[in-house]
Amino acid sequence: MNEQQKNGDIARRDFVALSLTASLAAVGSAGAADLAIIETDVEIKTSDGTCDAAFIRPKTGSHAGVLIWPDAFGLRPSMRDIAKRVAAEGYSVLVPNPFYRISKAPFTDASHFNFQNPDDRAKIAPLVASVTAPGNGEKDAIAYVAFLDAQKEVDAAKKIGTQGYCMGGPLVVKTAAAVPNRIGAGASFHGGGLVTDKPDSPHLQAPKIKASMYFGIASNDDERQPDAKDKLKEAFASAHVPAEIEVYAGALHGWCVPDMPMQNGAPIHNKAAAVRAWGKLVALYKAALA
Repeated sequence: MNEQQKNGDIARRDFVALSLTASLAAVGSAGAADLAIIETDVEIKTSDGTCDAAFIRPKTGSHAGVLIWPDAFGLRPSMRDIAKRVAAEGYSVLVPNPFYRISKAPFTDASHFNFQNPDDRAKIAPLVASVTAPGNGEKDAIAYVAFLDAQKEVDAAKKIGTQGYCMGGPLVVKTAAAVPNRIGAGASFHGGGLVTDKPDSPHLQAPKIKASMYFGIASNDDERQPDAKDKLKEAFASAHVPAEIEVYAGALHGWCVPDMPMQNGAPIHNKAAAVRAWGKLVALYKAALA
């Protein structure tokens, strides 16, 4: 075993140990979750314009920063609510409008979206394309991290965490690769397009990443692309980057977000699976952003 492999194995063992410790701590984290928080609408200058965003943080103190990448429905009340929960755990959270190149937020009410309706899908296609175009996510990530680091409510001595939903999953990976010295933890929940056959596939960014990673995969995403989880595992293991990858049995794509629409007469949001995913997120941040 060479020195690099040895260091990678130690990092993974440490990550597992820290995660287990933080998982136990998360069970009793009600005190942290009672923190008073404040919410401010802000604007962030990027190389492509001005992004409107929500900056949500505890009322007092300086804390590790967190960047939340929304799903394809953008910055809206449900994403602000997720950010408030993260902030109540003791983090200063930024939720950008990922579609600022086209319009200010909000864009659509996710609960009324029909995935089977071509007209509905056509409405969000150009929005998604505006942030997923080559290089755009990385440029935005650099600007958002710089914004966080410039705020007095953010402790720049601590690493930054980033989490994303649906299209936000690949953007989490791109962020961790674009700003490796600042990102300490990344979590993707029902991320779409994490593994593709293109040379710029997000999973191929693993060698650039220094963060501890978590990937929660929806059961129907796994059914559509059963080899994706294996390719993710192989990519991060080969890069000696600590990563936990698991499939949520019975949980559909979008299960974490409360305002997801009905699908085939049943709700996409899965409360039990969302609670489990939340525990994984809190454990990851407590382990990696201390």
